[in-house]
Amino acid sequence: MRRQVAFAVGLVALALVAQSLFAMLQPRPQPAFDGRRALADIETQLALGPRTPGSAAHAAAVDWMLETLRAAGWHAEVQEAERLGQPVRNVVAKRGAGAPWLLLGAHYDSRLHADMDSDSAAHSQPVPGANDGASGVAVLLELARVLPQDLPGEVWLVFFDAEDSGRIEGWDWIMGSRAFAESLDAHPDAVVIVDMIGDADLQIYYEANSDSTLREEIWTQAAELGYGDVFIPTVRHSMLDDHTPFIELGIPAVLLIDFNYPYWHTLEDTLDKVSAGSLQAVGDTLLAWLLGQSD
Repeated sequence: MRRQVAFAVGLVALALVAQSLFAMLQPRPQPAFDGRRALADIETQLALGPRTPGSAAHAAAVDWMLETLRAAGWHAEVQEAERLGQPVRNVVAKRGAGAPWLLLGAHYDSRLHADMDSDSAAHSQPVPGANDGASGVAVLLELARVLPQDLPGEVWLVFFDAEDSGRIEGWDWIMGSRAFAESLDAHPDAVVIVDMIGDADLQIYYEANSDSTLREEIWTQAAELGYGDVFIPTVRHSMLDDHTPFIELGIPAVLLIDFNYPYWHTLEDTLDKVSAGSLQAVGDTLLAWLLGQSD
């Protein structure tokens, strides 16, 4: 009887070992970006109202981003700063340690004045910012959800404040990213900025001031995923944007933007102008590029 019991126990132990080995040999499921979930994040931001600096919607957006990032396992906090006497609140999320140190950024504020609207009566009203602001935030938040916890190196996701208030008295462009870049004690290996990348008719050209090596890497990655019609490897624009302060510090930085957007700084920058497919193309590309940096 004892031999039979011992034999049975041995078989159970062997089966457990075999099951464990089988599980270890199975390929790990690949993380998948969800463009529809990112689109829902744009809808959430628009439901708050225009996220103009100092508004209740702006404060609610900060709280929502912090909650979303922490729920996804990131260490997230607010960097308080001041530029031109205006308060600046950047949201900074961190994960991992070591090399490579990669930083992805987007601005979350929306413009105080819709001064490009065809209706002059709208010029004093704030911009809804579905594409110009909310789309970049949405891509970063979805990446926060799907990036592997054990990704080698260090990743920062930074949501910049006060990017979009240039040509307004008492303000300037890219105030949040300038304050953030000036605060750095060390330099990341690479910076990727996404801005206005939700346009339903998306075409992202090379930006002239961006690091050429980073540009080629990301556009090549997009082409390999079948997004060559979205990421077009020729220069179209030269932009002042949130990548600029990093470039000025000698940090390799690249801007992903489709500036050919007729609703820029108008009241028509609304949910119907963006698409899950465009968010998917950008999200898939950046996710694959990030995973490739650890190979």
